[in-house]
This record gives sequence, C-alpha cells and structure tokens, in this order.
Amino acid sequence: MDFNYTDTQVQIAEMIRDFANKNIRPQMMEWDENQKFPVDLFRKMGELGLMGVLVPTEYGGSGLSYFEYVTVVSEIAKVCGSIGLSVAAHNSLCTGHILYFGNEEQKKKYLPKLATGEWIGAWGLTEANTGSDAGNMRCVATKEGDEWVLNGTKNWITHGISGDAAVVLARTGEPRAKSNITAFVVDRGTPGFSAGKKENKLGMRASETAELVFDNCRISDAQRLGEVGDGFRQAMKVLDGGRISIAALSLGIAKGAYEASIKYAKERYQFDQPIANFQAISFKLADMATKIEASELLIYQAADLKNRNEKMTKESAMAKYYASEVAVQVSTDAVQIFGGYGYTKDFPVEKFYRDSKLCTIGEGTSEIQKLVISRSVLQQ
Repeated sequence: MDFNYTDTQVQIAEMIRDFANKNIRPQMMEWDENQKFPVDLFRKMGELGLMGVLVPTEYGGSGLSYFEYVTVVSEIAKVCGSIGLSVAAHNSLCTGHILYFGNEEQKKKYLPKLATGEWIGAWGLTEANTGSDAGNMRCVATKEGDEWVLNGTKNWITHGISGDAAVVLARTGEPRAKSNITAFVVDRGTPGFSAGKKENKLGMRASETAELVFDNCRISDAQRLGEVGDGFRQAMKVLDGGRISIAALSLGIAKGAYEASIKYAKERYQFDQPIANFQAISFKLADMATKIEASELLIYQAADLKNRNEKMTKESAMAKYYASEVAVQVSTDAVQIFGGYGYTKDFPVEKFYRDSKLCTIGEGTSEIQKLVISRSVLQQ
C-alpha cells in the first residue's frame, strides 16, 4: 500500500476546505439548531461532483476510487458531521445500491440524477422493531400480476422526507426464512409512498432522519433491483462499503475535534503559559493523534481492498468499529481540554461531541461490528 495521498486527494481536500468555509461553516449551527436539511447545499455539491464520487463518468459521476471518497467524507465531516453523514448516505447507500445491483435501464434512469445532486437518495432497511433483526422485518411486498404492493414503515431513514428516490428492502417471504427480502427503488410521489415522523436528534441534526411509510404502494416489477429474495445479500454488500463511509465520517469528526483542541491548547493561557505545556493536556493530544492515525490506517486498508474488489467485510467492520469509537473518545477529550467553553455552542467541540455518538450506532452498532469481526476471525 502507498500511504501517500494522491494528487487528486490533495486537490479534493483543498477544494472542500474552500467550499466548506464559504458554504457550510457560516450556517451550520443555524441548521443544527433548527434541524434544517439544506437541500440547496447538496445541489451545489452535486455540481462539484461530490454526490456521485464513485459513479462512473458515463452515468454523470466523478468515477473516483474509495481513496478519494474517504477524503471527501472526512474533509466535510471535519467541518460538519451532519453534512458529511448525508453525503455518505447518499453516495454509498441509495446511489451505491443502484450502481452495484441495478440493471442498465435502472442505472441510466437514476444514477445521472443522483450523481449530479439533482435528486437526493434515501435507503430503507431499518424498522422500529427490527433494527439488526432484518430477516423479521414487517415491511412487506406482495406480487400482484406485474406489480408489487408495498405495505409497512421504515425508520431512521436519512433523507426520509427530502429524498427523491428511495431504495427499499421489503420482505417477500416468510419471517426469518432464507432469501426472504427483495430490494426495490421507489420514486417520491408514487401513490401510497409518504414520509412519516421526523426524528428530533441529539446530534447530526442537519442530516434529516425520518420514517418512510408505504400504504398499498403499487410499483412496477421494473422497479425491482436484482432477483427476488436477493435483497439481504445485496444489503450486506452495500453495508460493507457503507462502513467505510461511516469510518471516514468518524475520522473527519475526530480530526476536526483534534485540530480545534491543538489550536485552543496553544492559545489558552493558565499560570502564565499555554495549557499545551501541561502534561495532562499534552498527553490527551498524544492519545488523540495516535488513535486518529490508527483509524486512518484501518480505513485505507479497507478502502484498498474495496478498490481491488476483494473481500473486505472484516476490514470494513474493523475500520468502522475502531474509528467510530475513536471519534467519541477524541471529541470527549476535546470538550475536556476546552473545559467550560467546550460545553457551550460558541466553540466547535460541543457539536463534534454530539455528532460523534451516531457513528457508533448507524449502519451497524459497535456491537454488530464486533459480531462481524469475531465471526470472521473464528472462521479462519
């Protein structure tokens, strides 16, 4: 592995820093306070190629690798975790699912709109009573002639209200039966498809999270992604890549909190010297730096395997598990370094602290990652 950033990664990072300072940083706390999902911002990011990072150029995307994708998500998250989360969910879940498992007609219909930011994507797997127990989901799809009828509700869906298209996993067999889930793509505006409750969250508040509701929603069989019963296998492959996304998101949050802590520790004086001189502070910074670099190495190991189309279920789970826990640890220590100021919204680490926790929950909890990792190592 080459541990140096590519020229493309360096250029992307510089472009995102400039864009974020002009378009995200000035308004992010207002969006956070009001739980406003800034759709227009994502249209602008689409113009920069950030909404279709992995999509081939023939479908209107940027055609880049997972290395560049990690750079995109982490650089955005260094400024605002909410925006980083929405970029990650749009790219790796909805868009990624269609890219990997859609037929040519479906790719030509959806990918150009998603990759350019004209459309926002949502992805529906989770339900209120079946978080990790996907095989027992209650959202069902019943075949009637050349149509499918969807009934049920999906919870905790990023862009559940604003999404223009949603990839939905629905049960097409008996509960917990083998191959009992099928994937569909459903356009907003389809009769019987609506948005439900919007969640009032601790962090990631500018990234919209809401229910998807299906009430006798009829869709053509042409909206089915892949074979009947293949949905769970598809979802697991999508989540392998999605874990790299959340790991990159975690990395960005940790870096943002760390960089703010370094700056503050050098500027804050106590007892006639900067607090960075005190071992209690400098040791925290040393721990932060070490954990961040370890996270980054795990992430790029998984990204390298993904780029080469090799199996990386264990590696992506390790990256997601470790990086997300590090994001929480680093942001917690950052608040401690800032002291009372770190507990106020006038300083940045308060938001990193709130945003970080979601990374240990979304797209598979830390406990699920440990389950994936342990199964892998025990099968060796």
